[in-house]
Amino acid sequence: MDLQKQPAAPSPAPPAGRPSGQAPEGCLVVAIRLPVRIVVLVLVVPVRMAWDALVVGGRLLRDTVLRPFGRALLWLGKALFVWPLIGLWRYVVTPVGRALAWLGHMLLVVPAIWLYRGLLTPVGHGLMWLARGVGAGAERVYARVLTPVGHAVLRLLRGIGAVAAAVCSGLYGAGAWLVGYLVVVPARWLYTWSIAPAGRALAWCARGVWRLLELLAGGIGLVLYWTARILLVLPALALWRWVLAPACRVLAVVAREVGDALGHAWRIAGRMSLAVGRFLATVLRWTFVEPVRWAYRTVLTPVGHVVRDAVLRPAAQAARSVGRASRQALAAARETARRTRADVRRMLFGEPAAREAVARREPSAGEARTLGSSTTALTKD
Repeated sequence: MDLQKQPAAPSPAPPAGRPSGQAPEGCLVVAIRLPVRIVVLVLVVPVRMAWDALVVGGRLLRDTVLRPFGRALLWLGKALFVWPLIGLWRYVVTPVGRALAWLGHMLLVVPAIWLYRGLLTPVGHGLMWLARGVGAGAERVYARVLTPVGHAVLRLLRGIGAVAAAVCSGLYGAGAWLVGYLVVVPARWLYTWSIAPAGRALAWCARGVWRLLELLAGGIGLVLYWTARILLVLPALALWRWVLAPACRVLAVVAREVGDALGHAWRIAGRMSLAVGRFLATVLRWTFVEPVRWAYRTVLTPVGHVVRDAVLRPAAQAARSVGRASRQALAAARETARRTRADVRRMLFGEPAAREAVARREPSAGEARTLGSSTTALTKD
C-alpha cells in the first residue's frame, strides 16, 4: 500500500502554431490555408502599395494645396462678406437703430406717459368713485327689498313641494303594487316552469355537439400532422443534416481562412510598402534634400549674413535716423503751430479771465497736515 500521493500526469503540450484553447484543426483546414494565403498575398500586395501611395499623395495634396487654398478662401470670404457686414452693422445699422429708438421714445412713449398721467388716471379715479356709489346703492336694494321677497317665495315653494311629494309617494306605492302582482309574478312563474328547462336542454345538446366536433377536429389534425411530418419535415431535416450543414461548415472554414489570409496579407503588404517608402525617401533625401541643405548652409547662409551686415542693417539705421529726424521736425512744427494759435487767440479775444479761488474743505498744498504740526484749535501752537 503506497502512502505517498502520486504526482498528476502532465497534460500533453498543444501542437506548435495553435493556441491552447483552440480546438484541433482538421486536414481540410491545413490543406486550404497555405494556397489561399499565397494567392491572397499576391493579390493584396499591389492593392496595399497603391493604397499607401494614394494616402501619401492625398496627405501631400492636403498639406500643400488644399489647406492653403482653404485658408485663402476663408480670408477672401471674410474680406468680402464678414468684414463689410460688421462695418455695416457697427457704423450704419446701430446708429440708425439708436436714432430710431430715441425718436420713437420721444414721439410715442413720452406722449403716452403724459396722456396716462394727465388724462386717463383722473378719468379712471372718477369712474371708480362712481362704480363704488352704484355698488353701495345696489347692495342696499338687495338687502332691503330682494332678500325679504326671496325668503317669502322660498317658503311658498317649500309648501308646494311638500304637498307634491306626498301625492307622488301615494301614486308610486299604488303603481308598484299593481306592477308586482300583474307583471312580476307571472313573469317569474313563466321563467321557472318554461324558459329555464328549455334552456338547460338546449345547453346539453350544444355541449354534446361541441364534444363531437372536438373529436373530429383532433383526429383530422393528428392525421394532417403525421402526413406533413412524413412528407415535409423528415426530408427537410435529412437534407439539412446530411447536405446543407456539411456544405455550410466547409464554406465557413473557407471564409474564415480567406479572412485570416486577407488580414495577414494586408499586414505583410503594409510592411513591404513601408520598406519601399523608406527606400524611396532615403533616395530622395540623398539626391535632393541633402544637396539643397548643403547649398543652404554653405552658400546661401554666408551670403545672407553678408547682405544683412553690409546692406540691410545700414539701410535700417539710416531709415531709423531719417524717421527720428522727421518726427522731431513734425513735433517742432506742431509746437510752433500751437504757439501761433495761442498768440492769435490772445490778440483777438484777449487774456483769459482768471479763475476765482474756491473754498475747499481740505487744506491747500502749503497748509497740508504733517506729523509735526496740527490744524485743530486745541493742539495748534
